[in-house]
Amino acid sequence: MTTTTRHWDVRLELVEDVEHCEVIAHLDAGDRSLSGIGRSRRNPADPTVPQIGEELATARALHDLAHHLSQDAWRMIEEFEPDS
Repeated sequence: MTTTTRHWDVRLELVEDVEHCEVIAHLDAGDRSLSGIGRSRRNPADPTVPQIGEELATARALHDLAHHLSQDAWRMIEEFEPDS
């Protein structure tokens, strides 16, 4: 049995102000690239704690990226399935 190690890189791009945070998660998988987007908005009644918005937006971006990655895998599976 042969073992292969591959490396995929995820880069997070954060853009924020006092009220909002947007994160784009970029996946470089060698033969393809995918992205996911996450956003957060601070409720005006909440204290200003940028880390909370960054973490929420990052989690949402990674969740979106996972969704796109899963869709891409299912698309590839369907391409290889023989027609019934």
